[in-house]
Amino acid sequence: MRNESGQYETFEHEADIGVRGFGSSMERAFENAAGALYSVMVNLQRVGQREKKTVSVSAPDVELLLVEWLNALLSISDIERMVFSRFEVKIEGTDLTGVVWGEKLDNRRHEPGVEVKGATYHLLSVKNEGGNYTAQCIVDV
Repeated sequence: MRNESGQYETFEHEADIGVRGFGSSMERAFENAAGALYSVMVNLQRVGQREKKTVSVSAPDVELLLVEWLNALLSISDIERMVFSRFEVKIEGTDLTGVVWGEKLDNRRHEPGVEVKGATYHLLSVKNEGGNYTAQCIVDV
């Protein structure tokens, strides 16, 4: 299901869920993949941007970088009981620095959906097709 702005979509995959981010740059695609991830977990429009966190990850290639990025976000969410709704990414080679904004999870306000355990390597891809980037993977729910 694609969101209204067309920045990301989720798709069914067996017992799991796929997340796909789109953008005019790899950074935007990674940001929007994170939006897709959190759209599975909560109602993004109800998540405030009260707290800011910085995330840095590295990987051998950009596909693995996507998994590292999403799993780093999930780790923060799990440890600090936070959800995020705004994402900014800077990629240099295979190093990513991200800044994310969100707040503590509030079950009444955020309308929790599915709990995501982790991003996987299944259907993992980061593509550039004519200047339009797509970043996708399957997340374990």
